[in-house]
Amino acid sequence: MAYDVRAIAEHFGAELIAGAVDGATPVEGSVALADLVLASSPGYATLVVAAPMDWAAALASRDGRTPLAGSVAIIAGGTAADTLRTVLVDRAITAVVVPDLAADVLHARLTALVAADQAAEDRRVTTGTKVLTQVARRGGVVAVVAELAHRIDGWAVLLDAHGEVITTAGAGSLHVRDAGSVAFGRRVRIRHPGLQVHPVGQGEDVSAYLVIGARGSTSRSRDLASQVAALLDLLLHTADHPATERLGREVMMSTLLRGGAEAATLLRRWGVREQSLTAFAVASRSTAIDPERQAIRWLDELGAVHMVSAERGQVLGFIGADRAPELAAMVERLTADASLPLRIGLGSAATPQLLGRSAAEARQALETAVVDSRPVVWYRTLATVSYVLDHLDHSAMTRVAAVLDPLRDDGGHHGALTRTLEIYLAEHGAWGSSASRLHVHRQTLAARIRRIEELTGLSMASPDDRAAAWLAIRALKSPALG
Repeated sequence: MAYDVRAIAEHFGAELIAGAVDGATPVEGSVALADLVLASSPGYATLVVAAPMDWAAALASRDGRTPLAGSVAIIAGGTAADTLRTVLVDRAITAVVVPDLAADVLHARLTALVAADQAAEDRRVTTGTKVLTQVARRGGVVAVVAELAHRIDGWAVLLDAHGEVITTAGAGSLHVRDAGSVAFGRRVRIRHPGLQVHPVGQGEDVSAYLVIGARGSTSRSRDLASQVAALLDLLLHTADHPATERLGREVMMSTLLRGGAEAATLLRRWGVREQSLTAFAVASRSTAIDPERQAIRWLDELGAVHMVSAERGQVLGFIGADRAPELAAMVERLTADASLPLRIGLGSAATPQLLGRSAAEARQALETAVVDSRPVVWYRTLATVSYVLDHLDHSAMTRVAAVLDPLRDDGGHHGALTRTLEIYLAEHGAWGSSASRLHVHRQTLAARIRRIEELTGLSMASPDDRAAAWLAIRALKSPALG
C-alpha cells in the first residue's frame, strides 16, 4: 500500500507522536475505538479513531497491550492534553493528532482513503500479473524473475529445493547468500533484513523458493511475488516435452552432425535461415536442474529455434553464429553473482554442411569448463593444446595417450588413478583443492600421486612431464579415440 503512518499524518497536516509503531509502517485499515477487537496484522498498522476524552478513558481502563498492539491512536476533534500525551509516551503508543475533524467524520475519510489506496494497489498488482504472464510466455523463468525484480524496485533470487541458484535478478553475492540463509533457516547473520520467502509449490511438492528484497511497497511486492511463485510453479512443473518430440529432435540432430546437403536442406525446413551456426554443449552439476530444459529456456529468451538434444547427461545444440555471444553473455550474467550449477562450452562457427566439427569443439570446451569450474568456455580459447591435438593423426594420438596406459585397471579401463591425475593437474598441483574435489584426505592424494609416478615414470616436479601427462589426458578424451 502507498499510505504509511507518516503519510497519513502528512495528508491531514497532523502532528505525529512517535511510539512503537514506526512511521514507515503501512496502514491496514481504520476502525473506531469502540469497535476495536483484533490487533493489527504483523507488519501493518491499524488506525484507531476516537476523541481525546474517549482515548483518555480507554487508556485509563486498559492495560495498553491488547488489542492496541500494532495500532495507531488517531486523536480526533481536539488536542491531546499533557496527561494523555504522557500516557501515550509511557505506553509507546504511536499517535496522530487531528484537531480539526470530528471522530466520525475523520473515521469515514480514513476508511475511504485506505479503500481507494487498496484499490489502486490491487490494480497495480493485476496489471503487473498480466505483464508477468506475458513475459513468462516469451522468456520463461529467467525473464519472469527479472521482470519481478524491476517491478518491486529490488532484487529476486530463485533457489531450487536443494538451495542451488536457478536464476537471479538485481542480486549480488551477499543477496544470494542471505536468500539461501533465510529460505532454509540457517543460523547466520542476515545482512539484508525484511526479506520475503515464497515457496514455489505446496507441501511436499515445493520445488523452489523465491526470495525477494523490495524497496517499494511491501504489500504490493508481497502480492506480486505470491503471484509469481504460482506462475513459476506452472513453469517449473510444465509437462516435459513429449517423447516423440525429443526423439524427433535427436534424429534431426544426428542429420546435422553428419553434415552435407541433407543437413542444409533440413535446416531450411526447420525454419533456420542462418548461413553459419555455432555448436554449444551444456552440463549440470546438480541433478535438480535439467540442462536440456534450461537450454530451451535460453533459446526461447533469444528467440532461437530449439536445435538441442540430450545425450548421456549432456545437451548439444546449435545457435546462429551471431547469437552465440548473446548466449554466452546470458550464462555469464546468470553465474556472475550466483552459483548457477551449469557449464557451457561453445565451438567455432561453421556452415550447415560442417557442423560436426563445431559440435566436437563444443564438447571439448565443455570438458574444460567442467574441469576448471568455469561457467563458459569457448573452444577458440583452448588454442595451444587443441592445436596440437587437432594436428595429430589417430596413430600419433594413440601414442600420446599411451603414456597413461600403466594406470589402467585389470579390466583395461582408466579409473581412480587417471581421475586423480586429471584433477591434480587441473588444480595446478594444489594439494588442498585437489583433495577436496576428489573427496579424499591429503595423505591419500599424496600416496596416489606417488603411485602414479612409479607406474608411469613421470615426475610431477618436471614441467615437461606434467605437460605430457595433460596432453595424454586430453588425448584420451578426444573424439578421435572415443
